[in-house]
Amino acid sequence: MKTIAARCVLRELLERFEDPYAVVTSSRDGKKESDMLENVRPRMIRTTVAAAAFLMVLAALTPQFTLAATCGGHGDASTMLVSTAWLADHLKDPNVVILALGQQAEYDAAHIPGARSANPSQIAPQIGDLHSQLPPAADLTALFQKLGVSNDSRVILYMSKDAVTSTARAYMTLDAMGLGRQTSILDGGLKVWQSEGRPLTTEVPTVTPGKLDLCPQADVVVDAAFVNSSLHQPGTQIVDARLPAFYTAEQTPKGQRAGHVPGAVNVPFSSLLDEQGKFKSLDTLKAQFAGAGVKSGDRVVSYCHIGQQGSVVYFVARYLGYDARLYDGSWEDWSAHADLPVEVPAGAAAGK
Repeated sequence: MKTIAARCVLRELLERFEDPYAVVTSSRDGKKESDMLENVRPRMIRTTVAAAAFLMVLAALTPQFTLAATCGGHGDASTMLVSTAWLADHLKDPNVVILALGQQAEYDAAHIPGARSANPSQIAPQIGDLHSQLPPAADLTALFQKLGVSNDSRVILYMSKDAVTSTARAYMTLDAMGLGRQTSILDGGLKVWQSEGRPLTTEVPTVTPGKLDLCPQADVVVDAAFVNSSLHQPGTQIVDARLPAFYTAEQTPKGQRAGHVPGAVNVPFSSLLDEQGKFKSLDTLKAQFAGAGVKSGDRVVSYCHIGQQGSVVYFVARYLGYDARLYDGSWEDWSAHADLPVEVPAGAAAGK
């Protein structure tokens, strides 16, 4: 209903824009120009007011108003998450594209009506020696067009079972492509949707390929050189998204060094969700970041093992309004460079 109301406002606005100068173009009876302008001014004022009113309505309805931005920018707390109730109300919206992240067998068993299966290994493939990397823009364009994504799509991502890292990774990828403002994660994913008795299907939808004209964002993914230059820099906080045992060097990834990036704080990705698999409340997440040492206004640079778990921290940092980055190579890359420093807590013994 809100979308229909917004469209009605838009229609009225367009009608007002069609004739603000009608009195001038139709007045050929010898009236003075000053008289005609006196008639025009009130219409111009009304048109301006109508335009402002429409923009206010549009802002108030975000993210319920499903017309998407063309390209560029990042999402925020009003757009990055949608509830199961929201999705149920918008399942048949023509510009909504639902992507299921998880194993193909999980999708085949049951999925949300209209959802397309998105392969996480294609979204974040191995490139060279590094796993889960951001592919070239041309490859991403082809992949998401095949899934039916266009510049005016409202993309909804959801996780099958416990694939929160793959889902957050897909969000980060779309954000890097310039589609972050029109992409959301379904809070709780398939688990919550199913627990509420909402519809499921095994039917695979027919997908019409999309049309994308990307505007890649340069403020999403960073490399080792960026991280190294940011060590102990005021205003930048590096966040290790791995489980605490890896951060403290109690455990060491096979074939890699122990410890963490110097100066990094630990915010385990799994600690950001509740027992249902939903993201914790805004206030709880804010307190969690602050408790870990992330200050208001900091730039948050997250990393993990290979860039998957760190994507969850990236997502939450953006959600909380931080200027966020993901170190895509993560510990797999950092550890491979012997010239890059590591920090091991005093008294810690490298684990297995």
